[in-house]
Amino acid sequence: MPADLLCRRTDPGRFPFETTADLEDFPGVVGQERAVEAIRFGIGIRRSGYNLFALGPPATGKHSIVRELVERQAASEPAPSDWCYVNNFALAQEPIALELPAGAGAKLRDEIGRLIEELRVVLPALFETDEYRARKQAIEEELKERQSKAFNELGEHARGRGIALVHTPVGFVLAPLEGEKVLPPEDFEKLSEERRRQIEADSAELREELRRILDQVPDWERESREKLKKLDNEVTVAAVGKMIGRLREAWAALPAVVRHLDALQQDIIDHVEDFRTPPEAASISFAGITLPGVSGGRAPLRRYGVNALVDHGQTRGAPVVYEDHPSFADLLGSVEHISQLGALVTDFNLIKPGALHRANGGYLMLDAREVLLQPYAWEGLKQALRSGEVRVESVGQMLGLASTVSLDPQPIPLQVKVVLLGERLLYYLLCQLDPQFGELFKVAVDFEEAMDRSPENDLLYARLLATLARKEKLLPLD
Repeated sequence: MPADLLCRRTDPGRFPFETTADLEDFPGVVGQERAVEAIRFGIGIRRSGYNLFALGPPATGKHSIVRELVERQAASEPAPSDWCYVNNFALAQEPIALELPAGAGAKLRDEIGRLIEELRVVLPALFETDEYRARKQAIEEELKERQSKAFNELGEHARGRGIALVHTPVGFVLAPLEGEKVLPPEDFEKLSEERRRQIEADSAELREELRRILDQVPDWERESREKLKKLDNEVTVAAVGKMIGRLREAWAALPAVVRHLDALQQDIIDHVEDFRTPPEAASISFAGITLPGVSGGRAPLRRYGVNALVDHGQTRGAPVVYEDHPSFADLLGSVEHISQLGALVTDFNLIKPGALHRANGGYLMLDAREVLLQPYAWEGLKQALRSGEVRVESVGQMLGLASTVSLDPQPIPLQVKVVLLGERLLYYLLCQLDPQFGELFKVAVDFEEAMDRSPENDLLYARLLATLARKEKLLPLD
């Protein structure tokens, strides 16, 4: 074979430019027209199952081409909703997911945080006012007077029958009287049999009356506690109702937020004692994490917070997320734990988002091989796409192997376009071995390995070199 056939040379004289600096930027992709059309087709269909698999050998520019086209499309779309997790006051193991307009999640978190901080100062002060103390003292005095009156009347009744009602450290005792003095046991035995029988009969009757009074005492104390609780509720409602009322007005357009504020108000009223602990005595730091409202190893005030799981306040257009470590937890999120006093504890504040949460309402790019190498990540991804929701759970929960009580957060609706990038062999193996693959990834983006060496393509390639030189700020050689 002649040597000149082994290498095709290009004659620079036939190009209509002196250097590539004279050329305009090339906005498209050289030699991948079919792949570009497939990408545009796939991202243009908003139906379940029309996810993309970009297949082709390495070094064909799959990642950069797909990302450029996806980002161009995402820039023309609106920013998706924020998602927050809040406490479920009826069942704490099942946190509630709230969907909010973009940027509203952080706003709600900050406003409720300021509300709780204000209540930690306002509520203790309300319970120290002279009016509250006077009303509380009146209720306590009423209970004391009620008890004293009952025991005094019984004592007078007993005294009239020659028996004393004596209050000892161990309770009330009935003892016979001789004048104004309690009759000693030895003197009691000296009394006539008729007198002793009379005293015993009177004592039995008085003990029955004493028993009825003692049975009533818990009811009186319960009534007193209910009155004190009612008083506390009146004081709390007056302060909390007004402060939360302003938030209700501000968030009236979002019924889910209003329902949460209603539940939050009722829980604060029911647990007002948590706010009466001085703030400086109600917080600790552990492993560099400050836990407000921790008392006795618990965090009572943490349950009023808002976990802004996904915040799109600064997002312009739909999100485009590339996850380079697509483990099960990195894709679907996780529930973290904190060690407190030797025990692992968690709550809705420790729910962490995964790539599916961050890409929800937009696009998620993944390396197919990396997903398949991570344990259970592929199954978790398919389950989320099939169900149309992303559920935060551990691998043990998904497989039914977890025996401990953990959180079961409310699932979040999922609307995402997933783009897998991989080799042809991997694509065809999945088509052959995974019957669900074809249902979920209906768009194949096939990148060409070669292109025609025509004068037109030579000029396009020159424009591509000019574009890359300007983008990377490459200087011409001297």
